[in-house]
Amino acid sequence: MFDAPPAPALTLSNARIVTPSGIVDGSLALEDGRIAGLSRASDGRDLGGAFVIPGIVDLHTDHVERHTHPRLSVLWPFLPALMAHDAVVISGGTTTVFDSLSVGASLKRPERREILEPLLAALAEGQAAGVFRAEHLVHLRCEISDPSTMGLIDATVAHPLTRLVSVMDHTPGDRQSPDIDRWFAHMIHEMEVDEVTGHAMMDELFERSQKRGAEVRAHVVRAAHAHALPIMSHDDRTLAHADQAAAEGLAISEFPTTLIAARRARDAGLAIVMGAPNYLRGGSQSGNIGVAELLAHGLVDALASDYIPRSPLDAAFRLAADPAFPHDLPAALALVSDAPARMTGLSDRGRIEDGLRADLVAVRLVGDQPVVQAVWRAGKQVF
Repeated sequence: MFDAPPAPALTLSNARIVTPSGIVDGSLALEDGRIAGLSRASDGRDLGGAFVIPGIVDLHTDHVERHTHPRLSVLWPFLPALMAHDAVVISGGTTTVFDSLSVGASLKRPERREILEPLLAALAEGQAAGVFRAEHLVHLRCEISDPSTMGLIDATVAHPLTRLVSVMDHTPGDRQSPDIDRWFAHMIHEMEVDEVTGHAMMDELFERSQKRGAEVRAHVVRAAHAHALPIMSHDDRTLAHADQAAAEGLAISEFPTTLIAARRARDAGLAIVMGAPNYLRGGSQSGNIGVAELLAHGLVDALASDYIPRSPLDAAFRLAADPAFPHDLPAALALVSDAPARMTGLSDRGRIEDGLRADLVAVRLVGDQPVVQAVWRAGKQVF
C-alpha cells in the first residue's frame, strides 16, 4: 500500500536540485515524508546527476475517460480503470492530480450523468485503500448547458476529494467553438451520426443552453462558493465572459481562447491556467489562441495537462530551453508545481523547501527529452 506508514529517512545525493531560487548541486535529505534540507553529503542514494524537481500538480486532466471509456460503447470497471490512469499520471512526474470528472453532459457521453457518483466512489475507495501512487483529488467540470448538472453538483460538491470546480458551456457558437459549421462536422464524425440526427441533437443543445444555462451556472457557482472551493471559468472568449467570471467571484480563468479575454481576466485579478499540449504543439487544436502568445504577454500563471498527462513535465523543460521566453528551469517548473498548488490551497507541496511534503521527481535528460527516473510521494518511492 502506498499510503501506509511514513517513509524512513533518505538522502538523495549527486543531484541537481531545482529550488525556487535556483539549481543546487548536492544532496537533499528527507525525513518523515518531508524535505529536511540541502547538504553536500555524498552518501545516500546516488542519482547520477539527475535533476530533482518538485512533484507536478495537475489541475485539469481529461485522461480518466481514456480508461473508463476505452471504446465508444465500452464502459470499463472503475477501480481498475483508475489504477491504469494513475500509472500513466505518475510516470509523467505528477504526484497530485485533479481528476477532471464531467458533471452533466453537452452531447457526448450522456451516461456521464449516471456514472459520476459511482466513479467518485471508486476514486475514494482506491485512495483510501492506498492503491494509487499519485494523490488524486477531484475537479468537477460542470456543464451548464445540462439542467441535470444542478442535482449532480449538489450530490458531489461536499465530497472530501472535491477541491476544484469549473463552469463550462460547450454549446457551439461561443467560447471554445465559435465556428458552428466546424464544430458540427467534428461532432457528427465523432458521434457517428448522420446530419439529420446531428442537427436535431444540436438544436436540443442550443435550446437547453439558452433556456437553462444561466440558471445552471448560477447554481453551480453558489454551491462551490458555499463550500469555499476555488472556481474556474472555462474557455473565456470575450470581455463579457471575463467580466462575468470576475463579478461572480471566480478565482481562475481556465483556457481563455483570446488575448482580450486573458487580459481582462488578469486585470480583474483572476489567475490564468492554460493547457501544456497547446504550448508543445505550437498552438490550439481548436484554432484558439496559442499558449506561446499568452506567455509572451506574461498572461500564463499555470499549465495543466488537459488531455496529455505527461505534458506539464515536457512543457516545463522545453519552456526553460526556449530562447523566446525568460523562464529559467525553476520558473518554468513553478508553472506546473508551485503555482497550481497555491491556486488550490495546497500549501504543503509544490516546491523544494524545508518542511514541505517530499513529493519529488528525479529526471534526466536524453538529448532535450526529460525522462522520469524515480518519483517519491511524501518521501516514499512510488515509481
